[in-house]
Amino acid sequence: MNLRETIDNSPMSGYQWAIVIMAAIMNLLDGFDVLALAFTATAIRNEFGLTGVELGYLFSAGLFGMTAGSLFLAPFADKVGRRPLLLLAVALSAIGMFGSAFVSDYKILAFWRVITGLGVGGILVGTNVITSEYSSKKWRSFAISVYAAGFGIGAMLGGMFAVVLQAEYGWRSVYLVGAILTGLCFIALLFWLPESIDFLTSKQPQNAKIKLNKIAAKMGFVGDWALPPKVEQTVRRLPISQLFSPQYLRSTLSIWLAFIAIMFSYYFVSSWTPALLKEAGMTTEQSVTVGMMISLGGTAGALLYGLLAGRWSARSVLILFTLGSALMSVIFILSSATLWLAMLFGILVGALMNGCISGLYTLNPAIYAADIRSTGVGWSIGVGRIGAILAPTVAGMLLDNGWEKQSLYIGVAFVMLISTVALCFLKAQSSKVRSV
Repeated sequence: MNLRETIDNSPMSGYQWAIVIMAAIMNLLDGFDVLALAFTATAIRNEFGLTGVELGYLFSAGLFGMTAGSLFLAPFADKVGRRPLLLLAVALSAIGMFGSAFVSDYKILAFWRVITGLGVGGILVGTNVITSEYSSKKWRSFAISVYAAGFGIGAMLGGMFAVVLQAEYGWRSVYLVGAILTGLCFIALLFWLPESIDFLTSKQPQNAKIKLNKIAAKMGFVGDWALPPKVEQTVRRLPISQLFSPQYLRSTLSIWLAFIAIMFSYYFVSSWTPALLKEAGMTTEQSVTVGMMISLGGTAGALLYGLLAGRWSARSVLILFTLGSALMSVIFILSSATLWLAMLFGILVGALMNGCISGLYTLNPAIYAADIRSTGVGWSIGVGRIGAILAPTVAGMLLDNGWEKQSLYIGVAFVMLISTVALCFLKAQSSKVRSV
């Protein structure tokens, strides 16, 4: 047996769970860094006298950076390793947050938001892949869900800290604290984060065997672990082009469509629910409370998906979550006139939709071989961001054209059903999907 098979079929060691926790902490800081602008938008708008359009540019800058980071930093990881990608991405995120704390113009702030977004996009790819590769088959879905839950926790904690920090020290302190925390994370990763097992065995960089055996010893696997025969490629193709080879084309298109549909639905619900409920008659406090319930449900849903996917087929559980999300979106909006029902069903909507995102993170790395895995994961996440970017804008356009909020949520239900169909096509490819 090789080390890859041993990891897949053995109980997870404390060292492996420590890697999962490191990934979750990186994702937690991502949640803080990404939503820092949402926490400070009012203060920034007042200080710089921004119009709504100019503030929108700032929000778009972060999303643009995240998309670019997922698309263009991911192939870097398949060339030089997952560890260098994560170190670079965390450094970019820290630098972007630090620069944001000392700006004198909103255009400069937009530049630093792009830099922060680049880092966050790279972190999402690297943490997804390395968590998957260091987890056993039995615990892989749950481990990825623990890592995915970090984002929602970071967002909630960031919101609470932002209120206190802004009241005492102003909005710039939020970014400065984010930079310090992310910098400390970089130092910890520099000492403790290992390289990917699959990268070492497939690419076999210098001293790969020595590194492999040190990592194996930390996981409790004694012995002298040899590298498999290295497969030399006779035709050098860009990793991106390999995503569209006959081997991967159907799976690539299916997972991309599922990502776009699920990201569109999740970001619509996250972005528009408080505003629509306030417009429907709730107070500001009530509408924000329902929005927080959706975030709270999202954290619980990520963990629930992991537990269920550990017992049954990860793909089948994800399909059930997409169907449940579609149904619950309709029930939620039809019951939103009653606060306690809106809170209850808001938790369920958040849980099911964020569970869907965890499911995509679980399935995505398993589709691609180790030599193009980061590229495959990065491009799936990056393309999925198209849905996230389109969701608020499309919803606004439909509202301007006279759509009622009930119609919007019913539309979201249909979008979720599109993801169900895409996943069914992906299921037909299961015999060709590689095990991580």
